[in-house]
Amino acid sequence: MAVSEAKIAVVPPKCNDVFKMGKFETTTKHVKKWDASGPPTEIFVVARSQRALVAPKFYGFISFLWTSISKEVEIATKVMQWISSAKGLPLVLPQKVSPDLNNLALSGHSRGGKSAFALTLASYTGPSGILDNNTPTAKFKALIGVDPSAGSAVQLRPKPKILKYIPRSFNMSIPVAIIGSGYSNQSQWLCPPFAANGCNHSEFFNESKPPACYFLAKDYGHCDMLDDGIAFWLRFICKSGKGCKKLMRSCVGGIVVAFLKAYLGDGNEEDLNGIVNEPSIAPITLDPVVYVKE
Repeated sequence: MAVSEAKIAVVPPKCNDVFKMGKFETTTKHVKKWDASGPPTEIFVVARSQRALVAPKFYGFISFLWTSISKEVEIATKVMQWISSAKGLPLVLPQKVSPDLNNLALSGHSRGGKSAFALTLASYTGPSGILDNNTPTAKFKALIGVDPSAGSAVQLRPKPKILKYIPRSFNMSIPVAIIGSGYSNQSQWLCPPFAANGCNHSEFFNESKPPACYFLAKDYGHCDMLDDGIAFWLRFICKSGKGCKKLMRSCVGGIVVAFLKAYLGDGNEEDLNGIVNEPSIAPITLDPVVYVKE
């Protein structure tokens, strides 16, 4: 009689808590360009006692059509300078919250994911043709790409062309997390894919050095983690999954929290390892999940 071996994954009981709404109260501030702190663009700041999220606005719903990625990265560099200035971010943060420039993480979605990689590469290697003469004033400790995209086709990639198609070629040694979507390489009607093969999440992961982790939301599309309003309209030009978009947002948020706890917090990898060892604790299907530590 044949005997099969059962594999049992031991997952800490609270690992799935990262996918639930948090208990901490936050304050949100919309900082306009004419604010006394002098931001280079409109910025949303979300803060609590020990953490702050800075989200710059690079373009509007239509203006992204003529805003180049090089221009986007240029603005992002100026945002970093604003964060680093004593007369910038500190002026808009709540009392008792101060920025720690030695403990920064960077994240971006779609072409914003590519911009995040370009900005991080420049912070570690200097411009070197990546950002011309724009070099960030601070280094990052962690990088997250949410379905990053370098273009709709390999031959049509816009500058800066950071993908080299050489494994582990990104010249930076910081933890990287990549969250991809299964439908990002598919076209919708006559519209090309928003993240074609050779330009999407898998290539960004292939070129990242360890430690690097990769999560594929196989049944969702490139824009399915966005707010319902804009995601509704984008589904006409971007392939979308049929699953609940709220669950997709919860999954992306949980992965980000787990990753930052491991590499930007106290070094607690319990939640991150729990997701990697047993992806079924996530609210959506993650397949595959890869975690390369060295």
